[in-house]
Amino acid sequence: MNTNFTTTPEQDVRAMDAICVNQSEKTHPLYYNLKYMAVGLIFGIIFVKSEVISWFRIQEMFHLQSFHMYGIIGSAIAVGMISIFLIKKLNIKTIYGEKISIADKKFNKGQIYGGLIFGLGWGVTGACPGPLFAQIGIGATVIGVTLLSAIAGTWVYGRFRDRLPH
Repeated sequence: MNTNFTTTPEQDVRAMDAICVNQSEKTHPLYYNLKYMAVGLIFGIIFVKSEVISWFRIQEMFHLQSFHMYGIIGSAIAVGMISIFLIKKLNIKTIYGEKISIADKKFNKGQIYGGLIFGLGWGVTGACPGPLFAQIGIGATVIGVTLLSAIAGTWVYGRFRDRLPH
C-alpha cells in the first residue's frame, strides 16, 4: 500500500480544524461539565454588568462616540496576547498534563471579507456571538433571530466553504 501522498498547505490547515488539537481523550460524567456552566454564568454576568451586551453601547462604538467598548475589546486582546505568549514561552500544559500546541495562522483575503460581514452584522444587530446568550438571558428575546441567523450563516459557510476565497 502506497502511503506517500502530498498535500497542499491549505489542506494541512483544513485538516487541523477537523478536530480539536488539544482535545482530551478522557471522558467524564455529565455533572463534570457543570463547572463550564458556572464559568458561562459568571461570564454572562460580567457581560451584563460591564454593558458589553448593550445595544446602545455597541452603537456608540460604531458611531465613535465612546471609548467604552474599545477599551474592553483592547483589554481582551492584550490579555489574549499575553496569555498566548506565556503559554508558548513557559511551555504551559493543560490541567491533564497534555502539551498545548497553537498552530501558526496565515493571513488571507477571505479574512477581510469575513471581518466585513461580521462587522456589518454586529453593527446592524447590536450583537456579536459572545453576548448573544447573555442578551437572551436578560430577556431580549428578539436576539433569538440574531442567534438563528448566526447559526444559518455558519451553516452557509460550511456548505460553500470550498468555493469561498481562503
